[in-house]
Amino acid sequence: MREKPKPQMRIWAMFCHLSALLAWILLFFLVFLGIPVYLPLNILVPLIIWRLKKAKSPWIDFQGKESLNFQISLTVYILIVIIISLLLMLTICGIAITTNSTGKEIKTLLDTLLFVWLLLTSSMILLQLFLVNFAAMKAYKGEHYRYPWTIRFLR
Repeated sequence: MREKPKPQMRIWAMFCHLSALLAWILLFFLVFLGIPVYLPLNILVPLIIWRLKKAKSPWIDFQGKESLNFQISLTVYILIVIIISLLLMLTICGIAITTNSTGKEIKTLLDTLLFVWLLLTSSMILLQLFLVNFAAMKAYKGEHYRYPWTIRFLR
């Protein structure tokens, strides 16, 4: 893969990255309409593109794996944040019940937890937005790019 891939292959490699963002937009739109979707569309859509196009070019294969590894890692990180948040909320409620805390103290603790959760979630979304766009540009230019903090599930 030393030579620059053909333009059509670079476009498909770019779509492997950008399709995850389009999947997030679709997911938010469906939830906004009241349709609960529990599928990780950010993984499913790049997976479909990668599976359909990976045999055409090693460049698409490489970029598709990179995109999928990042999306799977990001989904795992989000699940970890959700699980820790739920455990903290249960702990706070348990402590509040056993110590006969006032409603104001509980509200303050839960508001703080909500603020931290929103801060973490929004920073992960912004980081994904930046990194996916950056990776898509690199893929289109035919340059190698590896996402940071990514667990390599696919090699």
